Amino acid sequence: MSMSTTSSAPAFQPMTVVWIAGIVLAALIPWFTGSVFHFHIAIMVCISAMATGGLAVIAWVGQLSLAHAAFAGIGAYTSVLLVTRLDVPVLLGLPAGALVAGAVAFIIGSPLLRLRGVYFVLITFALNELFRLIMLDIPKFSGGSSGIAGIPKISLLGVTLSNYQSVYPFALFCLALVMGLLVLIRRGQLGRRFAAVEENLALAESSGIPTAKTQNIAFTIGSAIAGFSGAFLAHYVGFISPETFGFQLSVSYVIMLVTGGRLALWGPLVGALFLTPLPEFLRGAVEYQHVIYGFVLIAVLRFLPRGLAGLPRQLSRKGGRG
Repeated sequence: MSMSTTSSAPAFQPMTVVWIAGIVLAALIPWFTGSVFHFHIAIMVCISAMATGGLAVIAWVGQLSLAHAAFAGIGAYTSVLLVTRLDVPVLLGLPAGALVAGAVAFIIGSPLLRLRGVYFVLITFALNELFRLIMLDIPKFSGGSSGIAGIPKISLLGVTLSNYQSVYPFALFCLALVMGLLVLIRRGQLGRRFAAVEENLALAESSGIPTAKTQNIAFTIGSAIAGFSGAFLAHYVGFISPETFGFQLSVSYVIMLVTGGRLALWGPLVGALFLTPLPEFLRGAVEYQHVIYGFVLIAVLRFLPRGLAGLPRQLSRKGGRG
């Protein structure tokens, strides 16, 4: 299906409105309940959705990165070191983390993106492990295996967001900015180039689209978003270590993306909303967490190839045939 066909689809179908209403209702739950636990879950959903949104941008050009957690880690360590050692305000540390992660991705993206398919996936897996090992070997900057504790909280205009109730609105605001950026990209000329590259790389190149440059732009933007989410996570949790941004986190982002919908605009948000709470509810049975993730992934790939975000369209088509 071409991008033009996808873009011309009706903006709102009945089930799509239900999805949006459900997401809005889910966002309001913490205020309805007043539960600290629910606020924490909601904040983690926002952070995961931002990171998964960055991964979605990379998927829009037909690539799948297993180094996404590494770029989140680059953003986190950049922001933490700037704030703790150079007294940079946290509000500047967050975008600085995104910029550094994006710059690193842009530099290494050109040679990495010459690889296709499984080869790119494998090299990004190696890159994630390389980042973790390097961080473990420079404890002066990373804290080594002990990590960095006591990271300053997010502050706005001199006011520290010291509790869940104050952090959550800011997390929603940041998520809205990321989702807005995804909408602008997807609906604009750059998004059409991304779609052409994802659909048929050779045809896009023969049509005059600079495919290598286009993929590197997507890789840079997606990694920068990951860097921002990592920086946000660091200042929210107050602790990071190299293990925080290990391979397991990259896999979690991939599962969220596939579950939500790899090419769907709202896929990252839906996937994060569906899967982020699972680890919290399975703390007493951590060994079963990945088993459940696996079953969810298999079920989605088998019955919902477009992910949960594609469910409204799938149901409307079945209803039309009925």
